[in-house]
Amino acid sequence: MSLEGFESMPFSVSIESVDYGPVFVQEPDDIIFPTDSDEKKVALNCEARGNPVPNYRWLRNGTELDLESDYRYSLIEGNLIINNPSEAKDAGHYQCLTANSLGSILSREAILQFAYLGNFSGRTRSAVSVREGQGVVLMCSPPPHSPEIIYSWVFNEFPSFVAEDSRRFISQETGNLYISKVQTSDVGSYICLVKNTVTNARVLSPPTPLTLRNDGVMGEYEPKIEVHFPFMVTAAKGMTVKMECFALGNPVPTISWMKVNGYIPSKARLRKSQGVLEIPNVQLDDAGIYECRAENSRGRNSFRGQLQVYNYPHWVEKLNDTHLDSGSPLRWECKATGKPRPTYRWLKNGVPLLAQSRVEMVNGVLMIHNVNQSDAGMYQCLAENKYGSIYASAELKVLASAPVFALNQLKKTIIITKGQEVLIECKPQGSPKPTISWKKGDKAVRESKRIAILPDGSLRILNASKPDEGKYICRGENVFGSAEILASVFVKEPTRIELTPKKIELTVGESIVLNCKAIHDASLDVSFYWTLKGQPIDFEKERGHFESIRAQASSADLMIRNILLMHAGRYGCRVQTTADSVSDEADLLVRGPPGPPGIVIVEEITDSTATLSWSPAADNHSPISSYNLQARSPFSLGWQTVKTVPEIITGDMESAMAVDLNPWVEYEFRVVATNPIGTGDPSTPSRMIRTNEAGKNLENWSYSFENEEKPIPHMAYN
Repeated sequence: MSLEGFESMPFSVSIESVDYGPVFVQEPDDIIFPTDSDEKKVALNCEARGNPVPNYRWLRNGTELDLESDYRYSLIEGNLIINNPSEAKDAGHYQCLTANSLGSILSREAILQFAYLGNFSGRTRSAVSVREGQGVVLMCSPPPHSPEIIYSWVFNEFPSFVAEDSRRFISQETGNLYISKVQTSDVGSYICLVKNTVTNARVLSPPTPLTLRNDGVMGEYEPKIEVHFPFMVTAAKGMTVKMECFALGNPVPTISWMKVNGYIPSKARLRKSQGVLEIPNVQLDDAGIYECRAENSRGRNSFRGQLQVYNYPHWVEKLNDTHLDSGSPLRWECKATGKPRPTYRWLKNGVPLLAQSRVEMVNGVLMIHNVNQSDAGMYQCLAENKYGSIYASAELKVLASAPVFALNQLKKTIIITKGQEVLIECKPQGSPKPTISWKKGDKAVRESKRIAILPDGSLRILNASKPDEGKYICRGENVFGSAEILASVFVKEPTRIELTPKKIELTVGESIVLNCKAIHDASLDVSFYWTLKGQPIDFEKERGHFESIRAQASSADLMIRNILLMHAGRYGCRVQTTADSVSDEADLLVRGPPGPPGIVIVEEITDSTATLSWSPAADNHSPISSYNLQARSPFSLGWQTVKTVPEIITGDMESAMAVDLNPWVEYEFRVVATNPIGTGDPSTPSRMIRTNEAGKNLENWSYSFENEEKPIPHMAYN
């Protein structure tokens, strides 16, 4: 079932509890029942779903079956069972009608027909006598049968069958045997054999003797077409079409085919020595006028007939289930293709829908003006041409209910501050859609540039002020009733905030108190929230450094103890009331000892000196006054300050020479920065370097730092 439109239902419900009209799961199919079947019963299937569960009835040739008055009928769920079926009583067109409390729908038509094959008349057939060279037609005269049968002929005795060729032809339309030019070998007894395509039953006709007259031989004569397809051949798109053409004549005529004003389809095949033109999977463009020609040396004969290809109706656009408010217009359109072009009919609850003043039906379009409860039900559009019909079904629900508000909408309190916008929602559920009206106290709300009732029923007040305070009542009303909600609006003075101090400069280890004060409407409670660099301060985690102090109802303090460099940044205070929220920020700068200098590089080395360079350290808001160079060797007790050139390394320098080193000793070097606040952490140590042997200094010595793990010395010895 299509659930389109359920979102417009007045209440939120689970899909399992929704009532809906019948929808077919299975419709009955055409059945051919063999009369000699051992089954002795026919089952026509029908299944539908719906809520409530649908019931079933059956129609035969448009008349409802009385399932209780005939013991042969039984109903198993929706399936119709016919016991001991007979053609006289039961052949016809069947439809399943399924219904529940929301409506009824009618299934497609299913044809029940019976397959049988009677016996030939036992009357002796007269002999057929012809001259040699003459053409002859032997009549089959088949017995009663249903449906189609296949013809063949036995020559003299079974199983010697007549072989078809350019001279002999068996029509599958009439069953007759045609011999265009009789020869002496054709003399004998001929029996027509027919076979039912469904039951495979076979019966034989009485024999027809064929003899030759003794009054001479038939001379040559022009062709005479004895077998041809109808003047008008009709076939369904996709079927296989077979057109027959055969002629008598002496000499034996040759059959050829053509399509007038066109070409015979390439998929076409010629059967029985060109006596049958077969077109599989016929399409609309295969239609046209076809001609067969019979020719021999004495002349030519031809026949023309038209092939028309039809197409069963096929849906292009179906119907969708629709839910409408009472009083709304309905417009449904169904579209189908087919050849001939389909016409349309409409059913309501399985019965033809009649045009009225409110109901119009034009070219597959159904319009109902001002729907009401009587219009609710199951509708079907039938698209049909003379070759078949198809059904599309949909349910119309007409919603009719008094307005109702959700419980959480019935009473509201709205608190805002001056200048803000007030928006009071009013969305009652009801069908038809309720009209909305607003009152303030006992007076109707008057719309203005500042006050407007929005299309969805909500009330909007711009730039609110104290006179806008009060009780507002929204009323939803339709033909079935009304409902109201109440909203109380309070307009307060806007909250202001003062955060002090605004800009602070501190040294590591010091403390500070930030004060946040709210100036607010006395009737409102306030809450304070602190942030650092946009993130809420976690007072539990930062208990050793941060503390929130609330000494007064309208102010809050942030105590920051033993400040670290990481505590520098922008602090925010946000004040929240039930009416508004305001915030302010302060910047805190923290001065501290320098950071560690960057990586130390040994640029040149001798037996007693090393030239070093480094990247500047972060000054942490207090200028670096000096750098101290330290070294460590296997013979020292940890890191020791070394003598340098220059002796004092000022804060703006980035290189110096360590002197008085011992020859042929491995050293590591590091740099420490100092500012007025203190000495910072040392740099990362340099790579370990060995001084030269005494008297063997390098003229040009440098490191390649492309490979950090293995410095490569480039040396030139004196």
